[in-house]
Amino acid sequence: MRLVLLGPPGSGKGTQATRLKEYLQVPHISTGDLLRAEVAAGSPLGLQAKEVMARGELVSDAILLGMLEDRFSRDDTRAGFILDGYPRNLAQADALGKLLEKLGQKFDSAVQLEVPTELLVERIAGRAAAEGRADDNPESVRKRLQVYTDQTAPVIEYYRQHGELTVVDGVGSLDEVFSRIVEAIAPEKVVG
Repeated sequence: MRLVLLGPPGSGKGTQATRLKEYLQVPHISTGDLLRAEVAAGSPLGLQAKEVMARGELVSDAILLGMLEDRFSRDDTRAGFILDGYPRNLAQADALGKLLEKLGQKFDSAVQLEVPTELLVERIAGRAAAEGRADDNPESVRKRLQVYTDQTAPVIEYYRQHGELTVVDGVGSLDEVFSRIVEAIAPEKVVG
């Protein structure tokens, strides 16, 4: 199963991706982790990314796509993957679709975790307080959430138009949300 997890900061994407990884027996691929690993390994794409980051610039879509192509060609992704942190914009969503087509891999679903903004603000502010971070005050969190919404709305619409979007209620216990995701993407695997 090849999934993209979509959801704003605080929606529980990372937590649910970890659980889905075990359940579906496919790797969880975070583009941030992938980028750091490639830089640390000193791969050709990692070295390019390191140069870009040293200049204080964002790593290009082409470099990220190259890293994803390499990652998707590894044996552990044959049965699929859970992609987190990509795509973040319409160009990336289109590029991902073309890459999977080029590799002969079928895309299954984009899962959007839907959580009300005020609950997200509470979750992030609570997490920030627990970690002693002053930068995650309610106002800065709302700004980050608005940026996410502005950038991701076209991606959500892209997957909706392609019939590949699954919206899941992200409110409830970890088990409740996990069960909703599994029921939505793999009802045949739901254990009664």
